Parts: sequence; C-alpha cells; structure tokens
Amino acid sequence: MAGPRVALFVTCLVDMFRPSVGFATVKLLTGAGCTVEVPAAQTCCGQPAWNSGDRESAKAVARGVIAAFEGYDHVVVPSGSCAATIVRDYGEMFRDDGEWQARARELAGRTHEITSFLTDVLKVKTVCQAVAGSATYHDSCSGLRSLGVSAQPRQLLASVEGLDLREMEDPDVCCGFGGLFCVKYPDISNVMVSDKTRDIAGTGADMVLAGDLGCLMNMAGKARREGRTFQARHVVEVLAGDMQTPAIGESE
Repeated sequence: MAGPRVALFVTCLVDMFRPSVGFATVKLLTGAGCTVEVPAAQTCCGQPAWNSGDRESAKAVARGVIAAFEGYDHVVVPSGSCAATIVRDYGEMFRDDGEWQARARELAGRTHEITSFLTDVLKVKTVCQAVAGSATYHDSCSGLRSLGVSAQPRQLLASVEGLDLREMEDPDVCCGFGGLFCVKYPDISNVMVSDKTRDIAGTGADMVLAGDLGCLMNMAGKARREGRTFQARHVVEVLAGDMQTPAIGESE
C-alpha cells in the first residue's frame, strides 16, 4: 500500500540559507514511507507581511500558497513558525471571505510541523541514526505555543544512538529573535539571546537544536560573538544523520 502523498513547504530561510534542512526533511519523510513532492509554485508563507501589518500583501501571498498545496494528503514544514502561520493565521486573514477562508481552513487541517507529523500522524517512535555527542533542545515560540510542539522532537532525539540529550534551564523561553522583534527592539532582544546562550552553555552540550532556523541563526550568531563553542543545528539534521554539513554560522 502506497504511503501518503506529502508536499514539502520549504520555507524562505531553508531555501536561502540552509537547504540541507530541506534534504534532511525529505530523507525523514521518504524513510517513513511517504511520497514527497516539492511544489515549484510555492513562495513565502506571508508571515513577514502579516506580522508587520501589511494585510493585503499577506493575503495575496497566502492565496498563492493555498492554491499551490491543494490536492496533497499532507503538507509538512520544517519550521514551527511557518507552519503556525498556515495553520493559525490563514483563517484569520480571510475571515471576511468565506470561499478563501474555507480553502485556508482545509489547508490548515493538512499542514504539520515535521516532528509533529512524524510522531503524531505517522506514529514514528524512533529513528535509526547514531550521533556521538550531546545536545540540548530549544523550544521555538511558534512551534511550542501555536502548535504544541515540544515532546515530539525530544521523543525522536531520545532514540538517536549515542546522543546525550540534556535539558537547559528554561528551554521554552524566547531566544529574542521573534522575526521583526529583534529589529524593532534590539536591546531587549540582545539581553534575551544572551540569557539563552548562557543557558545553553550551562548544559555543557556540544549542540543546541531547534525546529526554526530564525532562532538557530540568532543563537548561533550570538554564540559566535561571545566566543562560545557549541554548534547550532536544525533538529531534522540530527534525526536524519546529516552531520557532514557545517553547523549553522560556520563557513561551508
């Protein structure tokens, strides 16, 4: 019996800065029996425009995304932030447009963050990978608060042979990125990310893992400026065993 037909929503940051996350996601999905396609018509999810108050531009982008991902069994996203925009915000965007709101809600019901899709939908409990080292996991705000992603990545990471998973103090506290927040409130953002890198370093872990590249780039940049030595990697890279790609912020 053929597995589900899954569309990968790549995300802007994965496309522009970290394509290895997309390849690792495809590896995990195909390994779980999915048929994976990457719709060529996909664009940004529209989150930057929506969060900055440009409602009409956000809706124009969202219409394109909705159309591009119709017809698939599931849409999977290696980002809690972008997935939350589709799942939580699209319906609100079209609250005065019944036809597009219905299409938005239908897409929302098929859209999942990658670790949630593996564990909650496909019922994957383990991955067959071995990674020697230690890691701590940062709960990105949108994935945690909008989609309830927390236990899922930890369950999968616990099955990685040789990986010592350590909890940092306050793993669910924001790293200070917050999209436009770090631009509008740089002083506050800097204090927040400084607290986060301190907590990461306090675990003694080799790596910090997360499900959103924005958070990882923010933490990696601050760690580098502070002279800290831990690596930053997307969780799917570890789950897929892709440890050859340089860590985020390191020259490739």
